[in-house]
Amino acid sequence: MADSVYLSKPWLKSYEPGVPEKMDFRKVCVSEFLEETTAKFPTNDALVFQGYKMNFQEMNDMVNSFAAKLTEFGIKKGDAVAILLPNSVPCVIAFYATLRIGAIVVMNNPLYSDVELEHQFNDSGSKALITIDLLANRMIDLRKKTGIKQIIYTSMGDYLPFPKSILFPLVAKKKGLAPKNGVNQANDLYKWKDCVATKAKPPKVTVGFEDIAMYQYTGGTTGVSKGVMLTHANLSCQTQQIRAWFPKFEMGTDVMLGALPYFHVFGMSTTMNFAVYMGWAQVLIPRPQPEPLLEAIKKFRPTFVPLVPTMYIGILAHPNLKNTDMSCIKGAFSGSAPLPVEVIKEFESLTGAAIVEGFGMTETTPVTHINPFAGGLRKPGTVGLPVTNTLAKIVDLEDGVTELPVGERGELIVSGPQIMLGYKGRPEETANTLKNGWIYTGDIAIMDKDGYFSIVDRKKDMIISGGYNVYPRDIDEVYYLHPKVQEACSIGIPDPKRGESVKLFIVLKEGVTSSQEEIIEFGKQHLAAYKLPVEVEFRTELPKTNVGKILRKELRAQEMEKRKNK
Repeated sequence: MADSVYLSKPWLKSYEPGVPEKMDFRKVCVSEFLEETTAKFPTNDALVFQGYKMNFQEMNDMVNSFAAKLTEFGIKKGDAVAILLPNSVPCVIAFYATLRIGAIVVMNNPLYSDVELEHQFNDSGSKALITIDLLANRMIDLRKKTGIKQIIYTSMGDYLPFPKSILFPLVAKKKGLAPKNGVNQANDLYKWKDCVATKAKPPKVTVGFEDIAMYQYTGGTTGVSKGVMLTHANLSCQTQQIRAWFPKFEMGTDVMLGALPYFHVFGMSTTMNFAVYMGWAQVLIPRPQPEPLLEAIKKFRPTFVPLVPTMYIGILAHPNLKNTDMSCIKGAFSGSAPLPVEVIKEFESLTGAAIVEGFGMTETTPVTHINPFAGGLRKPGTVGLPVTNTLAKIVDLEDGVTELPVGERGELIVSGPQIMLGYKGRPEETANTLKNGWIYTGDIAIMDKDGYFSIVDRKKDMIISGGYNVYPRDIDEVYYLHPKVQEACSIGIPDPKRGESVKLFIVLKEGVTSSQEEIIEFGKQHLAAYKLPVEVEFRTELPKTNVGKILRKELRAQEMEKRKNK
C-alpha cells in the first residue's frame, strides 16, 4: 500500500547521526531565548553592523528599554506593531521588544509600494511603526490612511563605528543614505535613539506559547498578500528544529551572515532567531548585493551562511570573488528557490563547505525539509528530508487525498509544529490550505525511495503541451548547465496546436553573446521535443521577489499583456 510508504518514514535512515526523529520542545518563547543566551554569553558579540558591535547584554538591555517605550506608547498584549526596516540593529531590537510585551510583530518589506503597505498596516491593525528616515516622510503621509499612531524612525548612521560615525552625516545625503531635505516635523514622531536612550524594563507580561506572535504577509505574487498568523510556538519550535538539524555546531562559537532579509520569514528563522538561540554574532547586511556580501565575508569571516540562489549566483559571478578568502565558511544553507547543481559544485569547491538545500513557505515558519548537513547523504537538486517532528507526503493532484507511491508526482502536504494557525481574517482560504492538520503547499513534488523530496514545480506553473505535463523547473535546470547562462526561467505561452508551448527567458553572463538558435539547439541534447522552448527572450535582468526568487508569474503576466496588445 502506498499509504505505508509515508508512515514508515524512509527518510529517517538518512538523518545525520545525532539528529532526532522527535523531540520534546521546550515551551520557551524566542524573546526568552535572548534572555537565556544573555545569561550564558553576556559579553559575546550579538550584533555586528558595518563594524559596530553590540554584545548580548547590551542587546537584551536595549530590547527591554524599547519594550518599555512601546508600553509607554500604549502598546498592549495583542496589539500589532509594524516594522519596516532592512537588516539593522533597530530591526532586531524592535522584533524582540514587541514579542517581549506580548504584542504582535508585523514585518514589512521596505521595497513595497504605499498601496501594498497600506493594505498590510490596515489588515494587521498596526498601531505603531518603526521605520528608517529614508521612508519616514512617505510613512507620515500614509499614516492618515491607517490606524498607526506613533512612528519611530532610525537612520543608517545610528550604529556605526568610529570614524564612519563621524563621516556619515557628511556623505549620507550625497550617497542616498539619508533623506535630502531631512525628516518633516509631525506629531507622534520619534527618533529611535531617543526611544532607547534610557535603561528601563517593561512590565512583566504573561505570553502564552500558543498566542499569536506575528502576522507575516505572503509575497502577494498571487494576488493580495495574506497575513499568515504565526504563534510563539511556531517561532520557538522552528528555531529548536533548526538547532536539532545541525548538532555539530556549538553554542557561542560561530558567526552568522545576516544577509537574508529579516522581514522575510526565511531570514527571521534561519538567521536572526537561530543566531540568538545559539549565542552567535550576526553580521547584519542591509543590502545583500554581491559586493557587500563579499566584503562582509572578507572582513567578518562568517562561519554559517544562509542565502538564496540569486545571492550564491551573484557572489560566484562577481570579480571581487578572486580576492576573497571563503574558507571561513563551515556551513551554508539555501532555500526559497531551486539552487542549480552547477552553482552548488562551484561554491563548495571554493569554500570546502557543504550547501544544504531546504524547503519551506511563509505558512510553515518556513522550514519543513532540509538535506542532511554532515554524516548523512546529501542529494543536490532535492530539498532533502522532513525535519524533526515533521511529516510529509505526496497526494493526488485532483482529489488531494490519495497517497501516491514513490517517484510519482503529486501535491506535497506537510504536518508539524511549525505550521501556521491560519490566514488572518480569511477563514475560507485557511480551510483550503489547512485540512485535518496538514498544510497543502501547492507544490508539485516527488519522494524517492530514500525519503528525499524534490519540488518539481508549483501546481499553478505547470505547462500542458500537446497533452503532456511540462514542468518549467526541469527546463530551467537544463539551461543553468549552459556555460553562457547566468539565469533562466521558462513559462507556458498559448499555442494553437499544442495548447501551450514553452518560452524561455535568459540572462547571459557578462561579456558573452548568444542567439535563440544556439539556445534551442543546446536544449535538444537534454530535453524531449515537446519540452523545447519555441521562443527565447534575452533580458539584462529578471523580475524577482525581495528574497531573490525569480517571479515566473510576473514574466507570464508581462508576456500575456504583450500578446494582448499585439
